[in-house]
Amino acid sequence: MLYTVASLVAAAILPRLERHFLAGYTHSMSVTSAVAFLSAAASGILAFTAIVFSIAFVLVQFSAIAYSPRLVLWFAGRPGVYHALGIFIATFTYSMATLLWTDRGGDGSVPLFSTLLVLALLSTSMIAFSRLVQGLSQMQITEVLSFIGDRGRAVIAGQARLLATRNVHISDGDVAIGEAELDPVVQTLAHKGSPRSVTSIDLDRLLQLARGSRAVIVMSATVGDTLVEGDPILRVHGAAMPIPERELMQAVHIGAQRTFEQDPKYPLRLLVDIAIKALSPAINDPTTAVQAIDQINDLLLRLGREELGNLRMSDQEGRLRVVVPMPTWDDYLALAFDEVRHYGADSIQVMRRLRAALVGLSQVDAKPMHRAAIEAYLRHLDRAIAQSELDAQDRAAARQPDAQGLGLSRKPPARRSASRKIKGAVDSR
Repeated sequence: MLYTVASLVAAAILPRLERHFLAGYTHSMSVTSAVAFLSAAASGILAFTAIVFSIAFVLVQFSAIAYSPRLVLWFAGRPGVYHALGIFIATFTYSMATLLWTDRGGDGSVPLFSTLLVLALLSTSMIAFSRLVQGLSQMQITEVLSFIGDRGRAVIAGQARLLATRNVHISDGDVAIGEAELDPVVQTLAHKGSPRSVTSIDLDRLLQLARGSRAVIVMSATVGDTLVEGDPILRVHGAAMPIPERELMQAVHIGAQRTFEQDPKYPLRLLVDIAIKALSPAINDPTTAVQAIDQINDLLLRLGREELGNLRMSDQEGRLRVVVPMPTWDDYLALAFDEVRHYGADSIQVMRRLRAALVGLSQVDAKPMHRAAIEAYLRHLDRAIAQSELDAQDRAAARQPDAQGLGLSRKPPARRSASRKIKGAVDSR
C-alpha cells in the first residue's frame, strides 16, 4: 500500500513539476518511440507481475503441502514478496503517468527525467525479481529445517536470559500441588469467544498486577495451549482487591495460531510434523526425517542444559507472585521422539538416527533425572524395534547408533571401551 500511494503521489506531482521547471531538458527520443517504450513498460510489467506471483504462490502452496501447512504464512508473508509487488505496481503506475504527459497538448515533447525514472524502476523491478527467485531457494528442505531450528534456538536462548535476569525459580512439582499452599481462589479469568492459542505471556505485567493486589496469579493455560469457550486462563489467589479482567487479558496474548515467540515446543512440533510427513507411505523420504532429527537433537541438547519445570516468579521481597506451568524434560522427549519413533519403526535409517540422538544426549546431559529418562526411552526404542516388521538382521542394524542414519555405524560405548583395552594390551606387548 505504501508503494502504491507513493507511486500515485509521484505520478500526480513529478511530471507537472518537470513540465513547469525542467521543460528545457530534452532528449532525442521521438514521441512515437517514447509512447511505444512506455506502453510496453506498463503492459509488460503488469503481465510480468501476474506471472511471477502466480508461480511464486504455486510453489509456496506445493512446499507447504510437502512440509507443513503451518509454514504457509512464513512462505507467503516474507517481506521480499511484498516489496517486489510494490515495486512492480510503482513501475506500472509511473509508466502510465509518464505516458499521459508525453506529447502533452500535441507539443511533441517527451519528459526526460520521468522517462529516466521509468528506466530506473524497470531496472529495480528486474533486481527485485532476481532477489525473489533467489529467495525461493529458502523453500528447499535444508533451508526450511534450518529456519525452524534457528527460531527454536532463539526461543531457548530467550528463556535462558529470562532465568538470568529476573527473580524466577523452576519447580519440578505440579502447579496443582502448589495451589494447596496458596490462599483460596478469589477470581478466575476464562476465555470467551472462538478458539484461540496462547501466543505469549507478559510475565512482568502479571508480576506487577499480582504485587499491586497482594495476590498470587497461577496460570491455568500456558504458551501453546488452545483455548475454547469457558476454558480457565488463570486464577487469582488471595487478592486484596479484584484485578480488572481487561488488565489481566492484556498480559496474556492470544492469536489465531501458535507462534515462535515464547514457545520452544512449537519449533519441535513443526520439525516432528515434517519428519512424520516424510515417513508417510505416500512420500517415503526417511532422509528428510533424519535431517529433521538433526535439528531436534540440537534443540534438545540446548534444552537439556536449562532448568526445566514450572516457572515461579517472586517479587523483590521474595514473595511468590506468579506461577506458570512449563514442560518438563519428559514432555520434551515425548514431543520430539514419540511420533517419529511410531511412524519410523520400520525404517532402519530413522531408528539408527534416533538412537544416536539419545546416546548423544545421555553422554552430554549431566542431570541424573534427564539421563534416567533418556535410558528409559532407549529401552522403549528397543521394544519398538523388537515389535517392528524388520527381520533379525535388520533389527540388529537398527540398534546401531548412526548420526547419518545410514552411513557410519557406531558401536555401543561398552564395545568401544573393550576395543581400547585390547589396543592397550597390544601396545604394551
